[in-house]
Amino acid sequence: MVRREVLDGAGNGVTGPPAAILLRDVSKTYGAKRAVLPTDLEIGAGRTVALVGPSGSGKSTLLRLILGLVATDTGWVEVLGERVSAKTAVGLRRRIGYVIQDGGLFPHLSARANATLVARHLDWTRAACEERLHKLAGLVGLDGALWDRYPVELSGGERQRVGLVRALMLDPGVLLLDEPLGALDPVRRAHLQDDLRAIFRNLGKTVLLVTHDIAEAAYLADEIAVMHEGVLLQKGTFDELRQKPTNEIVSRFLRAQRQNSIGAAR
Repeated sequence: MVRREVLDGAGNGVTGPPAAILLRDVSKTYGAKRAVLPTDLEIGAGRTVALVGPSGSGKSTLLRLILGLVATDTGWVEVLGERVSAKTAVGLRRRIGYVIQDGGLFPHLSARANATLVARHLDWTRAACEERLHKLAGLVGLDGALWDRYPVELSGGERQRVGLVRALMLDPGVLLLDEPLGALDPVRRAHLQDDLRAIFRNLGKTVLLVTHDIAEAAYLADEIAVMHEGVLLQKGTFDELRQKPTNEIVSRFLRAQRQNSIGAAR
C-alpha cells in the first residue's frame, strides 16, 4: 500500500492517507495504436475526479485498466490498497462499482434481477437483496414499482438509475462511471447530475467519472483530469485548469467546450 504526500495548511509536505486509486507508469497499446501512454494518476479516498478529453483519448481504456479488464503493458495499478493483477482482479471488481452509458442492463432480466445479479451470485438471501434494493431505491430516486419492469420498459434515466443501484449493491469503496449520462436528453441529464452530486457527497465514496462535458465535470467533481491521445495532460480543479493551463491543448479543449455550450444555448 502506497501512502501519498499532500500539503498541509502551511504548504508543507505531509504524509496523507493511501490513495484509493493509484496508477504508476501505466500504459496500454493495441497493435500499432497507443491507447494510453505511460501515465501516473492518484485519487485520494473520498474524492471525485472527472476524466475528460475528446473521443479516442484513452479515458475508457484507463477505466478498464483500473478494473483489470485488460492488463497493463507497463506499470501497475493499485485500488483500495491492493495491486490489480490476474489473481486479484475478480475479487477487486466486487469492491468497485462500474456504471456505463444507459446502465448496461441485460435486456432479458428485470430491473430487480439486473440490480441484484452479483449479490445473488454471491448467495445473498432474497430478504437481504430486497432490503438493500429498498435502501438504494430511495437513494437514487427510483419508484419501487419499476423493479419488475424490463429495460425496454424503462426510460433512459430509469435505466441509468438501475445501473447505479447495481453498481452500489455490494457497497463498493470505489465507483467508476463511463459516460453515464451521455445517452440522456438535456433535461433528464441535468436532473440526474443533481442526484449524482448529492449521492457522491452523501456516500463519501471515491469516484472516477468519464465525461466529454467539462461543465458536467466541474459540477460533479472535486478535480478534473484532461486526457489527449493517450496522455494525461493536467489534473486539478476547474479553476486551476482555466486559470493556469499547463498545455495549449488544455486551453483549446476548455475553449471548445465553452463555445459548444454557447452554441447549444442558442
